[in-house]
Amino acid sequence: MKILVIQQKMIGDVLTSSILFEVLRAKYPNAQLDYLVNSHTLPVIENNPYIDNFILFTKEEENSKLELLKFAKKLKPKKYDVLIDVYSKLSSNIITLFSGTKTKISYHKSYSTFIYTHNIKRLQKTDSKSSLAIANRLQLLKPLGIEVTSAKPKIYLNEAEITTSKQFLKDNHIDFDKPLYMISVLGSGTNKTYPFKFMAKVIDTIALKTKGQILFNYIPNQEAQAKVIYNLCQPETQKQIFFNVFGKNLREFLAITKYCDALIGNEGGAVNMAKALDIKTFSIFSPWISKDTWSLFEDDKTQVSVHLKDYKAELYMNKAEKDMKKEALELYEEFSPEFFEEKLIDFLKQTVQR
Repeated sequence: MKILVIQQKMIGDVLTSSILFEVLRAKYPNAQLDYLVNSHTLPVIENNPYIDNFILFTKEEENSKLELLKFAKKLKPKKYDVLIDVYSKLSSNIITLFSGTKTKISYHKSYSTFIYTHNIKRLQKTDSKSSLAIANRLQLLKPLGIEVTSAKPKIYLNEAEITTSKQFLKDNHIDFDKPLYMISVLGSGTNKTYPFKFMAKVIDTIALKTKGQILFNYIPNQEAQAKVIYNLCQPETQKQIFFNVFGKNLREFLAITKYCDALIGNEGGAVNMAKALDIKTFSIFSPWISKDTWSLFEDDKTQVSVHLKDYKAELYMNKAEKDMKKEALELYEEFSPEFFEEKLIDFLKQTVQR
């Protein structure tokens, strides 16, 4: 049997959908399990022992209808028996349509039901602590006779990456006897990024309450933005920030984060990756992102998140979070760190217990 899973776009989505492979491998130990993802997301699923092949969707294919069609037609000769489209958008609809696969599974959408043999309606709520994002992905396996209610994403670092990362931190004067925090200072976009002035206050609280060492998660082309947040921090806080100690690529970031006591900051891919590494997290949700969907494995102790809706529910009367996307920047201004300062301090207390 040959099975293809499609999950395009963001790193967090690709990591989360990777849960399907461990479950599929348990059901079909001898099957060929392939994963179609955007090329830039490959590092987060490297070394996954349950995935046989990666099929990479490039920017050229994403930005050109002609290239997309060429890409889709190349899949048909692979003769997949089952296709699971987790992405469920126009590009994956087209890929599925040309795949020639007999069993095609995706989420129910009125305009694409004719493409798939099984159209699964998304759950609106779940009792599982794993979150709706996990529960709805596992729903896609039901047509295959697989009934699983929980699964956790995992990241697979090799020994060389772990050893190299530790030496890198030592060479940059990180003291492993003191708490070490990774700060997700920037979101994947402006409407997913906590205001810089508020993020600086959060970092000041971390520095004051823990006396720990602080790292910033950013990539080289984000250095100027990260520096703005650094400059907004108190002078005493700046002494605890190792601004130039950062991962220059995604695998380096993962290996460094493995040694952190917690990751704190903007909810998104970095938070999901930290959870997959079994690192404690405290995440600040964008006002328009659904906490019910993406609060993966939260227990209000080691995995904690905050959302404007938790403190100003009246702003969301008769509205879903996604309806607030256009108002995200204005809503962020309502989301003062004072709202969750006590919750953050309680979280920090457990991270300093070594």
